[in-house]
Amino acid sequence: MRYMMTYDLMETLRNTNQWLGATASAMASYPAFSMTPNPAFNWLAAWGEVTERTFQRMVVKPDWGIRTFTCEDGKDHLVEITTVVERDFGDLVHFNVAGRKTQPRKVLIVAPMSGHYATLLRSTVKSLLVNCEVYITDWHNARDIPVSAGKFDVEDYTLYLVDFMRELGPDTHVVAVCQPAPLTLAATAYLAELDPKAQPSTLTLIGGPVDPDATPTEVTDFGRRVTMGQLEQSMIQRVGFKYKGVGRMVYPGLLQLASFMSMNADRHSKAFSEQIYRVMRDEASDHDAHNRFYDEYLAVMDMTAEFYLSTVERVFKKREIAKNKFIVAGHKVDISKITDVAVMTVEGANDDISAPGQCIAALGLCTSLPDSMKASHLEPGAGHYGIFAGRSWRDNIRPLVIDFMNTNARKARQVKAANTNSAA
Repeated sequence: MRYMMTYDLMETLRNTNQWLGATASAMASYPAFSMTPNPAFNWLAAWGEVTERTFQRMVVKPDWGIRTFTCEDGKDHLVEITTVVERDFGDLVHFNVAGRKTQPRKVLIVAPMSGHYATLLRSTVKSLLVNCEVYITDWHNARDIPVSAGKFDVEDYTLYLVDFMRELGPDTHVVAVCQPAPLTLAATAYLAELDPKAQPSTLTLIGGPVDPDATPTEVTDFGRRVTMGQLEQSMIQRVGFKYKGVGRMVYPGLLQLASFMSMNADRHSKAFSEQIYRVMRDEASDHDAHNRFYDEYLAVMDMTAEFYLSTVERVFKKREIAKNKFIVAGHKVDISKITDVAVMTVEGANDDISAPGQCIAALGLCTSLPDSMKASHLEPGAGHYGIFAGRSWRDNIRPLVIDFMNTNARKARQVKAANTNSAA
């Protein structure tokens, strides 16, 4: 009950701040106050508007906002977001462009389960939608999943990925962004050994901690300093009475957000102060740069306690994947079994979350994979977010990834091999 009361207290504080913002905005906007030329009322109304929006969006899942796509015929086609596989903890969804012929590349984006929704990869999806059939893992908020659905840890996560890859088939190109990189590598190795006909054509790992100790960062140092008991005591709470997952042990999204914000507290404080003055001067809008960023950044989801704790213990502390000792459902995953899936890694030179060296370690684990089927890219000047969104991704990284997919598609390799044999 102690953990549940803490969860409800956090939600109460969030709700109260949202109410205070709405109240301040409404009160300071009374027509009678406009008779008094006092900027304090304008500031209070602006503060209230920004505060209400800030605390309201913390519990709202953002919309994908991808409604139409302009095709080669010059017409706008509707984008239908359909669920291909529906599961308790996450779905496999497809961005189907109505009326467009099937694209040559089938891409599965594995979204991170690290506090934010899959919509964080909205720009990544839109950039690939140009000439790919795009699928993505849409993880659910743990607070909305009843306790009766059972547990969800790193092994369950890996098996979800295995099922999604089986559903899409062997001509799939998998792109794992950040946190899921090591688990996606493990899922691919699992299929390579137990169901090789279902393994994907290519695997691209972007900024993920395959070997956290390869280049230590503040994130990995934190995992080393804190014991599992301390983490469970300080980070884990039970979902309160307001949500369907009442009683489920989680790492709350609000607590995660507090950690995110504290890492750059001065920058966030300045951003909100400047936004208040923009609202005062009528220079803000629903879709200005501030709101576009924070509508996504502040929307957080709870993570199951077992997933968070097992990630810290098994991926970061014990480095089971980095040591090739990861076990899934009683089966020891052997990454050296990957022999027919081309693997590419992408890192950012200025990434302070998954520093250069952590992701490229995956190539060293693929000891049975020919060097011709391995590739790596280090993006100069790019931080963590920049390697899967923004200009660095659009102009430099995406073209390399698409070219890697084209070159190493299993059908293309078979044609090349056939031509080589004919020449011989």
